[in-house]
Amino acid sequence: MTSRLISLAGALLALSFAPGASAHDYTLGDLSIAHPWTRATLPNAPVAGAYLSIQNAGSQAVTLTGASTPAAESAEIHSMELIDGVMRMEKVEGGLTIEPGKSVTLEPGGYHVMMMGLAKPIEEGALIPMTLEFSDGKTLDVELQAEPVGVSRSGKTPPAGGMDGMDHGDGAEHGMDHGSKG
Repeated sequence: MTSRLISLAGALLALSFAPGASAHDYTLGDLSIAHPWTRATLPNAPVAGAYLSIQNAGSQAVTLTGASTPAAESAEIHSMELIDGVMRMEKVEGGLTIEPGKSVTLEPGGYHVMMMGLAKPIEEGALIPMTLEFSDGKTLDVELQAEPVGVSRSGKTPPAGGMDGMDHGDGAEHGMDHGSKG
C-alpha cells in the first residue's frame, strides 16, 4: 500500500511539471478560465499573443471585451484567419462572446489577446499579469505562463517567421505593416 502511495505521489509530482500542465486556472461567476499562457519573445519583439480557454457554465452569454497588462502599452482581442494564402489578423470589434454552455479557446492561429508595445522581452518561465475585462463590468486578474518561443499548445504551427508576412489589419502606430481593411 505504501509503495502505491509513493508511486501515485511521484506520478502526480511529475505531472505538475509536465509541459502544458496548468496549476493556474481561474473562475469568475459562471466562467472558468483555463491555461492562460503566452510565448517568450525574441529581443526587440514589439508584440506577443496571450492564449487561454473560457467556459461559460451560466445561462447568459458573456462577452470578453478587452484586456490590459503592465507588460504592454495596449492589449486587444484579435482573430487570425488564412485568406488566399495570407494570414490576416484583425481586432475583434465588440469583443468575443461566449454563449451559455459553450467555451471559446484563444490559441495560436485563431482568437488571441494581442499585447502591443511590449515594455520588455518576455522571458520563458515568467508570469505575466493580465486583467480580463467582460461586458458585465467584471474583471479578472490572471497570470500568463510564458512558454518557450515558438511553442503551440493547439498543435497549430505558427506562421513562418512569426509576424512576418502577415496582414495585421490597422494599427500602424505599433511599427508593423498592417495593410488595409477591405
